[in-house]
Parts: sequence; C-alpha cells; structure tokens
Amino acid sequence: MKLDDEVIAHIARTVQLGILTGTDVVDHLRMMVLEEKEGKLFLNEDYRVNSEANIEKMLSEAANLQG
Repeated sequence: MKLDDEVIAHIARTVQLGILTGTDVVDHLRMMVLEEKEGKLFLNEDYRVNSEANIEKMLSEAANLQG
C-alpha cells in the first residue's frame, strides 16, 4: 500500500509539532486514523477534521500568548 500525499504531509506536520511542543512524535503518530481505498491509505475524515481543529486552536493560543 502507498500513503496518500495528505498522509505524508500530516506526518511531516506531526514531526514539526512534536519538535515545537517537545511532545513525543510517536504518541501523535499512534493517534492517526487511516483508511484504505484502492490500495492507498488516506486520513480518516473525522481524524483529519479534529487534527486540523486542534492545530488551529494551538496556533491561536500561541498567538494570544505573544500578543
């Protein structure tokens, strides 16, 4: 099976998030939910939406701390 480009980008973001926050990247990757379609792995839609919302929330909180 192959990873969809969105999954690869999400893994890269997860590594960056782990570095910036000092959190364990492995824990973040374990939470990933993937679905198989036609021999490719895609992010589960619910997981993708929740993950993006969490990242946006964290960025908003970081901006508030700076301002």
